[in-house]
This record gives sequence, structure tokens and C-alpha cells, in this order.
Amino acid sequence: MVDLSLPMRGQVEDHDVLLTYPYESMTPLLRLVREASADDACISIKITLYRVAKSSHLCESLIAAAEAGKDVTVLMELRARFDEANNIAWAERLEDAGCTVIYGSEGFKCHSKICQITYHDRDGISRITCLGTGNFNEKTAKLYSDFMLLTADEGIGADGNTFFRNLSLGNLRGSYKHLGVALKPLVMRGLDREISRAREGAPARVVLKMNSLTDRDVIDKISEACEAGVQVVMIVRGICCIKAGVPGKTDGLVVRQIAGRFLEHARIYAFGEYMDTIYLSSADMMTRNTERRVEIAYPVRDPACSEIVRHFVKLQLSDNVKARQLLPDGSY
Repeated sequence: MVDLSLPMRGQVEDHDVLLTYPYESMTPLLRLVREASADDACISIKITLYRVAKSSHLCESLIAAAEAGKDVTVLMELRARFDEANNIAWAERLEDAGCTVIYGSEGFKCHSKICQITYHDRDGISRITCLGTGNFNEKTAKLYSDFMLLTADEGIGADGNTFFRNLSLGNLRGSYKHLGVALKPLVMRGLDREISRAREGAPARVVLKMNSLTDRDVIDKISEACEAGVQVVMIVRGICCIKAGVPGKTDGLVVRQIAGRFLEHARIYAFGEYMDTIYLSSADMMTRNTERRVEIAYPVRDPACSEIVRHFVKLQLSDNVKARQLLPDGSY
């Protein structure tokens, strides 16, 4: 989907690009930001950073952009466990180069992964928004299984611009049309829609992939969905506080866990018999994520990108080597 011999901006404006780390390189994203840093049409770059590589080409491009006179805003999360010192060092370098560095809101970690590049040329204002399930980190992009969406979608771009404006004002409760900045209500609504379909006798299915599931409200809603006849399939790498196959409660629930060469880190929230509605996110269904972190879920609308996600899920559900399945007694 990407030709590295051509400028990245034009390719993303032509069609969405979905990168799958580490099976694909982070290079297209790095190229996009580097090209923007030297593009006269680029007027601003805004980004949230949670964990940054010690030797970060991305941060070097942000510095180059600021030094070229572009408006560069970085929300740096200093409370990323084990990476505090590295993040502080990069924040100081970015500030010294002329970037505006914001340090988040009190009481909330900014765990969202979003970068927005704004251009102003003869066609007016346009934006490219990059949204990830994992960090803007060149090192972990080679070790973690993640998605990164590059899109010129105007609706997502408008929401991304609103998101950064709200963060700069300390407003964590903004209104968005396309992005799920409040992820838990989005997931609960998706489950409710499938429950309604099942009760009407229509096929209903939910596919959830995450690191951990501990949020009690979501657990209860999943159980309600199972009782209504919704097929719920989950891929949960770590803690899972719901039992599968409990008679009368979670009949038909399938929970898989995959531990392999790469760390499973992507989060997928998909609804519909054929995964008709797909959201990717930086957030797990854990209380710390749903109530004490700033997170983003984003829709995958491009048909080719949606098919990549469906194929990815199909492969993981077909795994008979590295996968384990949760049994009613809580064992795998």
C-alpha cells in the first residue's frame, strides 16, 4: 500500500494507510513526519508522546520542524512507568528547539497515540492524522504487534484538531463526532446494538482484542450479550476477569490468549456479524484506562484497511500453535 519512492503526503491523501507492526516497518510514518518538517506547506505538527525511543528519529524530525519555524506542539506524558527519565530528557530537548511542550492534566495520564500534521497551500487547510494502538517508538515497533492508521479523513482530522485544542485547555470532556475519546461508552453502545440484534433474531457478533479486561461494567455487559445470544470472541493477552462457557452466563463466549515471538499489543473493538464496524484503540478495558487515562479509539473506514484488520483477527483465531483457550474453571 506504500511506495517509499514517492512522497508520503500524496499517498495518504489518496487513500488511508494501515501499518501493522512489526510485520511492516514504521518507516512510512517516520518519512511522513520528516517530509512535513521540510515542507513549506506544513504549518504545524501536534503529537502525544508516551514512550519514546532513546534514539528517536521521530523526535529529531519534530526538532527539525520547530527549527524550520513550524508550530510544533508535543504533549509529553512524564508518568510513563520506567521511561520517566528518558521522557524528561526528550522534553527538555524539544523545548530547547522551540517546541511547545505540554505535560498533561493532573490526575489523568495521557495514553492516547495521535499525531496530526496540518498543511496550508492553495487548496486551503488540510490535515493528516496518525493514530496508533501503540507508542510512537521505533524500538517497540520492532517488538510489539500494533496498528498505525495514517488518514486524511476530514472528520477524523477535525476531531483530532479539537482533541489537541481541548488538551491545551485542560478540557478532558470534549465532544467528538468520529473519535471515541471516551472509549467505554463507545464499547457499551456497540455491545448494546448487538444485544438488540440478537433479541430480534438477527446474527450478532462482537470481537474484542485487548491486553486486559478488568472493568466490571464491561464484564457485566459482555455477560448480558452472551445471555442474549451474541457471539462474543475475545483475544486477551493478560488479565481476564470473566470466565468463558459458564452455563446460563457466558455460553458461547470464546476467550483466547496468544503468547509468541512478539508482544500482542493491538486493541480491536469490532461489532457486527462480519466485523462491520471496527475501532482500533490505545486502551484496554481496565478501570485505570476507562476512568483515569486520556485514550482514543478511532474508526477504520477504508475497505482495504478494514480487510487487513479482519484478516489479522482471522489469523489469530486460527492459531493452533501459540494460542490457549480459557475454560469455565478459569484455567487455559
